[in-house]
Amino acid sequence: MLKITPIQAFDDNYIWLLQKPGCSVVAVVDPGDEDPVLDYLRSEGLTLGAVLITHKHGDHTGGVAELKAVYPDAVVFGPANEDIRTVERRVSDGDSIELPEMQVSFQVMELPGHTEGHLAYLGEGVLFCGDTLFAAGCGRVFSGTHEQLHRSLQRIAALPPETQLYCAHEYTLANIGFARWVEPENTAVSEREVDVRALRERDEPTVPSSLELELQTNPFLRTGVAEVIAAASRYAGRELSTGAEVFAAVRTWKDREYD
Repeated sequence: MLKITPIQAFDDNYIWLLQKPGCSVVAVVDPGDEDPVLDYLRSEGLTLGAVLITHKHGDHTGGVAELKAVYPDAVVFGPANEDIRTVERRVSDGDSIELPEMQVSFQVMELPGHTEGHLAYLGEGVLFCGDTLFAAGCGRVFSGTHEQLHRSLQRIAALPPETQLYCAHEYTLANIGFARWVEPENTAVSEREVDVRALRERDEPTVPSSLELELQTNPFLRTGVAEVIAAASRYAGRELSTGAEVFAAVRTWKDREYD
């Protein structure tokens, strides 16, 4: 059983720490800041064995060099299609990452769109999806394209519904506000908002979420749903006929009028 612990960084980042019970060698995902990771490792008597990077942005990579200085044997995995100087093992779609000390492996999924070479890591029933998919939302398009991000989200949507999704930011409450703009009559969104508000009032993470819940409440995964198509078409001022068109309209709508 994989134990996954959130380490908070900056204002709203999550650095995920992966540990097998009884094993003192651990891995982290997207360490944008080294200090909270080092503090946690030292307090728990753990050794860093691997770093998994999803994409090139500094809030996901900024702590890697200092972590390597302290734990030089840690292996840094990351996207083959992005220029990240701290990556030692460049991986691509379909590659398998083995973490032998932890007796765990992950399959690499290329999910471009937020950036041109964004990766996710799938294994043990969980997906570390970086900034591709957020709880009730998705990442902005920076150095990728809307078409790429839509296809990437469709790949995630095809995973088993019980898959647990570990994104890298605590954006859920704001994302639900936009989801209500898109589908004001969606009772699953309203119910989720109640649950999320309760978690945040207790200062608890709203991540992970399940793919099943995202398919019910996340407008960026619901581009084939009649209500989402209608809302996107109203925003665009014309009838939209494909999921890619609906996605681009909804993402642009959020960028321009909500965020």
